[in-house]
Amino acid sequence: MNEAVYLNISVQPEDFDTGHELQQLKAATPQAGALVNFVGLVREVSTNGQLSEMVIEHYPGMTEKALQQIAQQAAKRWPLLGVRMIHRVGTLPAQSQIVLVATTSLHRQAAFEACAFMMDYLKTEAPFWKKEIGDFGEHWVEARASDEQAKQQWKLPQ
Repeated sequence: MNEAVYLNISVQPEDFDTGHELQQLKAATPQAGALVNFVGLVREVSTNGQLSEMVIEHYPGMTEKALQQIAQQAAKRWPLLGVRMIHRVGTLPAQSQIVLVATTSLHRQAAFEACAFMMDYLKTEAPFWKKEIGDFGEHWVEARASDEQAKQQWKLPQ
């Protein structure tokens, strides 16, 4: 990993201002030619019914370390200049922002691929637990095979 890569990782209950976060990343990596971001939201509908809120729990210390490792893996694989990752925890109403993953690079392809890689790994490797609450009652969200399959596309040939 290039030691000059800017990495800023947060796990927090507070909402975030995406525009502000992207401006901060842009300012920290002025040589960037590309800035790519993904924002995940709490859906209003789940496979169980109408969703009113989601409770996201984590393992403090371990979660931040896992996110840092995912960002470092991306920085080893792509020529990134910067990464900003925020994941919220706590009780989040439907349509709330949950996660921001943003990358900067000299060129768009690296920024796109690294952003997708980090989201796919975050969904399967970071220690978060999600409980959906809605008209169906409460339901803990289980790992999905589709998330694991998405992660497999990033496996390097042996």
